[in-house]
Amino acid sequence: MKQSKPKPIFLHSFKGFLDPNFQSFRTQNPKFCRAPSSNFYAGRRNWALGSVSDELDVIPVQSNNSVDQQDGVMVRINREADEEQSLNRVGGFSNEGRLSFEGGVMDVRGFSASFSSSLEIEEDGDKLVDRAINATIVLAAGSFAITKLLTIDHDYWHGWTLFEILRYAPQHNWIAYEEALKTNPVLAKMVISGVVYSLGDWIAQCCEGKPLFEFDRARMFRSGLVGFTLHGSLSHYYYQFCEALFPFQDWWVVPAKVLFDQTAWAAVWNSVYYVVVGLLRFESPANIFGELKATFWPMLTAGWKLWPFAHLITYGVIPVEQRLLWVDCVELIWVTILSTYSNEKSEARHSEALSEPNAKSSSDSVN
Repeated sequence: MKQSKPKPIFLHSFKGFLDPNFQSFRTQNPKFCRAPSSNFYAGRRNWALGSVSDELDVIPVQSNNSVDQQDGVMVRINREADEEQSLNRVGGFSNEGRLSFEGGVMDVRGFSASFSSSLEIEEDGDKLVDRAINATIVLAAGSFAITKLLTIDHDYWHGWTLFEILRYAPQHNWIAYEEALKTNPVLAKMVISGVVYSLGDWIAQCCEGKPLFEFDRARMFRSGLVGFTLHGSLSHYYYQFCEALFPFQDWWVVPAKVLFDQTAWAAVWNSVYYVVVGLLRFESPANIFGELKATFWPMLTAGWKLWPFAHLITYGVIPVEQRLLWVDCVELIWVTILSTYSNEKSEARHSEALSEPNAKSSSDSVN
């Protein structure tokens, strides 16, 4: 059998093979360049493979021997396997980092959810406190009013029955009211208007959908303060001025007074109420006058659906000193409309101002 010609090998090193003096040395000393034995070749081959595995480098084998070619392929395969394992380790590290990051996001979301739930619990507690305060105010005011009305004759109760107390209480309360009108008419009318405007605003809030004891105390206080300080006193002088303006007893006097009341006086009082309530809410003059301009005509025309019929009785039947009491009874309906007009835009702006930071904080927590 014909033997395959052995390949030239490296006697010293790869640098020696590249040395140009090596060719002259080969021609002068041919015995050092003879083909090595199989054992020597196997040892050199094992040394090359060990160097490759230690240095993680692949040396291509230029040989016709199939064993050498297979060894080179195996070295290359081992190197590729090592690289794949390294990549898998790096990929696992990146996956672990991603999972840990997602866990951090879930932790942040859980914290935001717990924070929002704690805020809801705090808001519920505040609502319970406000409801208790409002209920206390209503019960205290109602008890005081009923007690004062029923105990008008407490100095004369000796020997009276319960039926006699309830029978004479309304009549004697009316007499006491007339005495107050004679002694201090302005103060008596101011108190009546303050109570009526507070009740009217409470009714307006209930009509807007708020529960009975969850009304806005500040809003009700503002309305009652305007009624006490302005409506009672201004109405007292207005009705006297109206009698001096129309000192006649003809049939046309009552329609003329109604017309004057629902044009000049209604425009003045609606504007005063709207502006003063806006100032008590600490709003800017630009917002107050802008909203007054937008709601002036709707408020005036809304009054025309109620007051002309009521004022036919006011100017045709009721005496001058008793007119404000009658008007205040009707004001329970009118203040409901007036308070709704004057507070709806302000509360809409307030709710928008509260919703914007909440929406921003929720978006920040999601991000």
